[in-house]
Amino acid sequence: MGSSDPIDDLSALRIERAPLPTGRSWGRWVFLALLLAAVGGGAWWWTHRVVPIEVEAASVTQRAAGAQASVLNASGYVTARRRATVSSKVTGKVIEVNVEEGMAVREGQVLARLDDSTMRAALALSRAQLEAARRAVPEVEVRLDEARLVQARRERLSKDGLVTAAEIDTANAEVNSLVARVASMREQISVAEQQVALQQTAMDDMIIRAPFSGVAISKDAQPGEMVSPVSAGGGFTRTGICTIVDMRSLEIEVDVNESYINRVSDKQPVSAVLDAYPDWQIPAKVITAVPTADRQKATVLVRIGFNELDPRILPDMGVKVTFLREESAEATPAAARPMALVPKSAVVSDNGRNVVFVITGTTVQRRAIQTGGTDGDRLEVTAGLASGDRVVVSPPPALAEGAVIIVK
Repeated sequence: MGSSDPIDDLSALRIERAPLPTGRSWGRWVFLALLLAAVGGGAWWWTHRVVPIEVEAASVTQRAAGAQASVLNASGYVTARRRATVSSKVTGKVIEVNVEEGMAVREGQVLARLDDSTMRAALALSRAQLEAARRAVPEVEVRLDEARLVQARRERLSKDGLVTAAEIDTANAEVNSLVARVASMREQISVAEQQVALQQTAMDDMIIRAPFSGVAISKDAQPGEMVSPVSAGGGFTRTGICTIVDMRSLEIEVDVNESYINRVSDKQPVSAVLDAYPDWQIPAKVITAVPTADRQKATVLVRIGFNELDPRILPDMGVKVTFLREESAEATPAAARPMALVPKSAVVSDNGRNVVFVITGTTVQRRAIQTGGTDGDRLEVTAGLASGDRVVVSPPPALAEGAVIIVK
């Protein structure tokens, strides 16, 4: 066996190493590693994420001590039971208007005058005819007295046989004729008097007076214009002088849905708030519900009277009314303390208990409450909530204790 070269033996023991990657290949491996880490982290977050639930919120309010609970809310307008557009009985030309908007008028006050020149002439003629009829009567009465003297004289002579029966009949006929003529003339005088009264009435119709005391809210005619009780003249003739409202007859008219009319009764207390004065609560009461329904709107008209009128209350103002629950004597102690109120839609039933979800930051807390009566669209809360708490309205089925929420 021959001897081997030591250099070749050492070369056989050497370990072959793979070439190191270049800088470009190293960056690709790092990118792939980071991409895999990001995908894995995203998958983990997606499977473990917390999705907020979008909800609606409402605040718990408080009814003041002694205040009555409401059973129904409605809106309507202030109206006047006595309101009239004053016009004339006849067609004529306006020569004088004595009223302005906002002026207080009293019953019988002269508001306007029409041209009465023709009526004045007709009245003068009637008065002259009456005077002529009256002057003709004394002449006939004198002739009647003379005829009666002749009649008496002939009756005395007839006893002595100095006059015939025919002459007596003639004297009697003359007396009867004059008596009938005097009666006829007296009737003519009465007719003439009635004619004068008629013309005087026509003269009075030229003066337009206030039918009742109130306030003029509009002035519809000016001197020189024609006015008529009916529309005439192609729109150039006025049909009224002014409009008067009796401010003592102001009340409220509201339309109540017929489904809730059973909550309204006569003399029921009402709280009214004018749109012009939203912070002013006006005490009122139901006068009556008009016993008929509007089939198109499915509503019933309810009349409400103010307990006390105020100059700030004006006709046709918008008003919102709250029909109050009439408290019984047993309910008086409960009404003497403040009461928390929560929307009905915020309360859900869970195994016979009333539960609400109270908002605490970005989560909700499930809380059992005790409720009392109703107050409009709200419930009275006797325990479990305080004024100022925020609750979820119409809680979604997925809402649970501790759920993360976002308030709309």
